Amino acid sequence: MRNILVTGGAGFIGSHLVDKLLSEGVWNITVIDDLNDFYSPEIKRSNIAGHLTQPNYRFIEADIRDDAKLAEIFAETKFDDIVHLAARAGVRPSLSEPKLYAETNINGTVNLLELAREYGIKQFVFGSSSSVYGINEKVPFAEDDPIFQPISPYAATKAAGELICHTYSHLYDIRTVCLRFFTVYGARQRPDLAIHKFSKLITEGKPIQVFGDGSSRRDYTYVDDIIQGVRAAIDYDRSIHEVFNLGESQTVTLSELIELIENALGQKAVIDRQPWQPGDVPATYADISKSQRLLDYDPKTKIQEGIPKFVEWFRSQNR
Repeated sequence: MRNILVTGGAGFIGSHLVDKLLSEGVWNITVIDDLNDFYSPEIKRSNIAGHLTQPNYRFIEADIRDDAKLAEIFAETKFDDIVHLAARAGVRPSLSEPKLYAETNINGTVNLLELAREYGIKQFVFGSSSSVYGINEKVPFAEDDPIFQPISPYAATKAAGELICHTYSHLYDIRTVCLRFFTVYGARQRPDLAIHKFSKLITEGKPIQVFGDGSSRRDYTYVDDIIQGVRAAIDYDRSIHEVFNLGESQTVTLSELIELIENALGQKAVIDRQPWQPGDVPATYADISKSQRLLDYDPKTKIQEGIPKFVEWFRSQNR
């Protein structure tokens, strides 16, 4: 049995990863999550309810900024792998709380890398974000594009996290694999994210706020496809430091997204037009050729299939 630490393992992506690891039956899984109130902690508790009964699963409520608590956890278990998904998430909230984002996303990452160094842990997977590309005008975004133009504190902290991973990889021979997630959606998606939020408001007959003219484009990625990429990254061993895009490599405008949600719900949206928001990028679009080549990454769920899947889950939670 291999010992793996998953930070943020009670969240949206993290809990799906734990599902996958549990299904394989070869892992002792430790999850760290602080169950903060960015959204209801009860949602996270629900995400892990089925995990808590598993004998090879351990949940620890802890904050990755608390290096003393982390040190206790690492002293108890010799981890073979770390998947670091814990973070303060969201572009817009980071505009109002930049210090919190820096403390969690940068300092927390350093805390974990320091312990990986101290305990000789050689595989460190870091959950990054497509937001690091910022206002990059070249599309699709490729991993070797410059990331010097982030336009939100959140994006800047994720870019900093990647640089810190590279530094520790170079200095201490820790294999670091940084995964740039492109707008992940699916069952358990956070309630503050557009697809979930829009579905709720449309169902309630309330207006949805649309920032800009609806022409912004996103590369929406179904969570099952993301998990396939994360799982491959845990076993990746072909180089000491790597960055990978995990997306669908298909862009959809905001207007098209709303139409897909309307069709799946069988209900029209009431649109409340708002000005373009600072920190929002006009487009994200993943070049996934490197991930396909080195991770055998093979996303299968196009958004035309993924939105009805999400709505099915959404309705099951709101009966």
